Amino acid sequence: MASVEKVPMLAEGYEKLNAQLAILKAERPLIVDAIEEARAHGDLSENAEYHAAKERQGQVEATIGDLEDKLSRAQVIDPTTLSGDRIVFGATVTLADEDDKPVKYQIVGQAEADAKDGKISYNSPLGRALIGRRVDDEVEVTVPAGDKYYLVTKIEFI
Repeated sequence: MASVEKVPMLAEGYEKLNAQLAILKAERPLIVDAIEEARAHGDLSENAEYHAAKERQGQVEATIGDLEDKLSRAQVIDPTTLSGDRIVFGATVTLADEDDKPVKYQIVGQAEADAKDGKISYNSPLGRALIGRRVDDEVEVTVPAGDKYYLVTKIEFI
């Protein structure tokens, strides 16, 4: 029997996905109304409004299905309940880059990753390189701009 792969995420990410799902579900009746209105205009073969509404309906239904799948497989992790001296999902990590400039990232799920906000996916090149590391470990990451080197200076579970 196939096992269902869990999707790790923080509570914040879970709530964000739930909010997106609610918005899309609220949009469903509006799309149906737009399709009905466009249908009333007559010939469907040259009816741009009808085709646009049907296309939007397909996009919304696909997104709803994807969100419901992720939420049903969600494994919500609270980083404040974690501890240890290794980097794991949910940890907030302070790194020193090659210029000894500190950078801070939290290891999160794919759906909630936003590098500008200091949240990187555990599946990203840097996220994968950090998992399992300890303070004072050196990390080498290959990114499109070339190789980057970091030193782990702090691990927090906040």
